[in-house]
Amino acid sequence: MRLYAIAYPQLAANDLELIQKCRKENNRLYGLIDPHFTFIFMVSDQTISSFTAEVTKRLRDVKRIHFTLRCATINKDAFSGYYFAFLIPDEGHSSIKKLHDKLYSYKLSNHHRLDIDYIPHIEIANSLDKIKIKQLVDQWNETDFAITGTIAYISIITFENGILETVAAIPLK
Repeated sequence: MRLYAIAYPQLAANDLELIQKCRKENNRLYGLIDPHFTFIFMVSDQTISSFTAEVTKRLRDVKRIHFTLRCATINKDAFSGYYFAFLIPDEGHSSIKKLHDKLYSYKLSNHHRLDIDYIPHIEIANSLDKIKIKQLVDQWNETDFAITGTIAYISIITFENGILETVAAIPLK
């Protein structure tokens, strides 16, 4: 079982529509998963109940995170030939990063990839064509966009055989 902890942010309808329009045209994950921040990447050696219990324990007393996305950036995947376009937060960046690290403490510490820097982001595009991704990033950054939102809960999801399922949603304070 492949387990993840993600956050589907609360966004204004017009901002969600803007992101989804871009994802529909440029993101192979469109239709499988909605825009999100990933906090814990694939964990396969835990049961759903133990993973959920650990994440819930780490989230005790964690407050909702308010953020503003103002910048698109390009990122090269460390494991494949893909390039990604990310929307990254200015406001809320450190809170998201600190929560990521907190969730990887204690029982999940052996899953924390210390060789890869965690960049809080919402992925909007992916391609093997780095020029296409660079042009898309430039288009976003030529505008003065500011997408505000809130992370109000963390979802525990499973992904097996091409099927994504939400098995828990843990609210933040």
